[in-house]
Amino acid sequence: MFEKLTNRARRVVVLSQDEARMLNHGSIGAEHVLLGLIREGEGVAAKVLKSLNLSLEDVRRQVEESLGRGQAPTSGHLPFASSATEVLQTANQESLRRGLDYIGTEHLLLGLIGGRETAAAQVLVKLGSDLDQVGRATDELVQQYAAR
Repeated sequence: MFEKLTNRARRVVVLSQDEARMLNHGSIGAEHVLLGLIREGEGVAAKVLKSLNLSLEDVRRQVEESLGRGQAPTSGHLPFASSATEVLQTANQESLRRGLDYIGTEHLLLGLIGGRETAAAQVLVKLGSDLDQVGRATDELVQQYAAR
């Protein structure tokens, strides 16, 4: 599945690991993917999240409030938690459903909101986002790019 990730989506995965490390978390969860999507800054997902007035600082603060910080710094490769694995699987399904052979940041965002009970989805809700609106905004932006 990783071979299907666009360069931006791969960067999101790397940034997700950085975010997990900064919070001293021992694995990469969906919430770290959310932070990675915002921090990447250029992809469809980042543009959608910015259009909803979500800042990296606000999301990071909310993730810290929800999950806390780990006790000890982490080093080396961090594994994916089940929530991040579900995001990737759902992102792949969203890509396939659209007849595409790649997974972009937009698919990662759709995968993220697909797990409505994850900490990441709840962070979006706590910050005032409607998950259905996030999905619609993502689809609309993709359609705008396709029309160009």
